Amino acid sequence: MALSGEEFDVIVVGAGVMGSSTAYQVAKRGHKALVLEQFDFLHHRGSSHGESRTIRATYPEDYYYPLVMESYKLWEEFESEIGYKVYFKAQHLEMGASDNECLRETINTCHKHSIPHEILDSRQVAEKFSGAFDIPGNFLGVFSEYGGVIKPTKAVSMFQTLALQKGAVLRDCMEVKDIRKDSVKGGVWIHTSNGEKFWGKKCVVTAGAWTRKLVKMVSGLELPIQPSESTACYWRIKEGHEAKYAIGGNFPTFGDCGEPYIYGTPSLEFPGLIKVAVHGGNPCDPDKRPWGPAKGLEYLKKWVGEKLAGLVDSGGPAATQLCMYSMTPDEDFVLDFLGGEFGKDVVIGGGFSGHGFKMSPAVGRILADLVLTGEAGVELKPFRIARFEENPRGNFKIFLSCSSSEV
Repeated sequence: MALSGEEFDVIVVGAGVMGSSTAYQVAKRGHKALVLEQFDFLHHRGSSHGESRTIRATYPEDYYYPLVMESYKLWEEFESEIGYKVYFKAQHLEMGASDNECLRETINTCHKHSIPHEILDSRQVAEKFSGAFDIPGNFLGVFSEYGGVIKPTKAVSMFQTLALQKGAVLRDCMEVKDIRKDSVKGGVWIHTSNGEKFWGKKCVVTAGAWTRKLVKMVSGLELPIQPSESTACYWRIKEGHEAKYAIGGNFPTFGDCGEPYIYGTPSLEFPGLIKVAVHGGNPCDPDKRPWGPAKGLEYLKKWVGEKLAGLVDSGGPAATQLCMYSMTPDEDFVLDFLGGEFGKDVVIGGGFSGHGFKMSPAVGRILADLVLTGEAGVELKPFRIARFEENPRGNFKIFLSCSSSEV
């Protein structure tokens, strides 16, 4: 256990999936790492808990492709290292009206990066997935072998275990109240609410829905990251059709590029139930959450009833789980140095907007690279803080929100 006043090469604030992945990357390179978590480890108040997250390569924003493909590789490497599975393979289907800009940009990404894919009409979608979908005649489907489901709580535990094995120090119930520049010897002092303090040569802030509050308190900078409470809904598959929607068969992870964006996963965590939910939620203060109700439930009932061929009970979800999103205006990440008086001593990883979990292996590697070397190894322009100075809405996009939600 770290003692107050102890010194570290890197201190990571926040032990969700991004912080835990970063800590592992830092520790395995031989650097002394400390992770501070304000709640219990593996708590359910943030964005990294639950039963499943999706992974796919077919993004409308082509700059996510390198991060997703690196993460596919790393998930399997980390599974091999830890000795158990957190990633379950599946195909992926993206669907939408044939003139939907989000869907068209997704197809463009497939072409640009030579992602193997098939463009299917509504009849072909029904045939390919054994009648599990019934989409309108003006819809197209974009099919890819690059899909999959990740077990989130298990994955966070994996990163924390690997970090510990490499020598990282992890402490929970340690709320960070301040980060102060050490003007004498450089580095930063991290102060916690219980009066302890730790010195770090560098610091990474991965505080999820609390990132905006913490960064503003520390530096005065107001990052446009809006916490939002999202609801994952599980629907009962009608008797006799359970195998049609189960993981391990040909049923895919999927997304519907309409407004709102609908996403789902094969039946895995709860036998006989399939997850179908709305991307997005209700803006909130993460310390004063409403804890429900679900957003867009009536639209979701209609979607389940119409597009899953009448084989899933659309009367209402059989179970729900709440999760926090950290939304930026353009739904792109923030991966950057805090700057100002902190220069490159403090790195920010936040604003993952309900679609970052799948890329946590790559994000952890990038944040570790930034804090240790000052370079990322990939193009980070879409993720820089400065984009909001140029345009308060961030990166320009010709389509409405259709990020690869995953909760």
